[in-house]
Amino acid sequence: MINAASKLLAVLLAVLLLYVYPAAETADRQDDIARMTAVQNVTRFVDAVRTKGYVSPRMLAEFEEQLAQTGNVYEVSMEHLHKKYVPHYTDPMDNNSFNGTYEVVQDGYYAAQIRERLFPSSGVIPVDDAGRRYTLTTGDFFTVTLQNTNRTPSMLIREWLSGTAQASAVFVTYGGMVLNEDY
Repeated sequence: MINAASKLLAVLLAVLLLYVYPAAETADRQDDIARMTAVQNVTRFVDAVRTKGYVSPRMLAEFEEQLAQTGNVYEVSMEHLHKKYVPHYTDPMDNNSFNGTYEVVQDGYYAAQIRERLFPSSGVIPVDDAGRRYTLTTGDFFTVTLQNTNRTPSMLIREWLSGTAQASAVFVTYGGMVLNEDY
């Protein structure tokens, strides 16, 4: 009986080492390549937006097309923080009551508002028209956060082996200050 149990354990270990481990490593490499591609594409897109000072429908479509080539499904969130200076008045109705101080306020605009500007519901404006650009000003902050929503083969194998849910395989955040207004 002990001999049969040890042979069964040896066969299970051999299957695990000969088939499951190489498959898990290959799937991990595939996730690494998808992660590197996503980082490169997010960096390229955000740097283009920061340098040009706007997002065009063509830029966003090209970015999403490059991400789709990784084979994963992503949730892309964009954040535009617009800096405003609000003067302080002792009496808001009297312009002469300005006390010499300002408050810095960040207005946040997010993916839904940006996409509404890029892809209006009317649909009569051509794609290359400047009216469909989402413009930013110098000193604003633009950030893109990317997370895959599908379960990759690596995640499935790791979940099967460990019995616990795995974290997202690809999670990228990149952003910075808008440097130029090239529009």
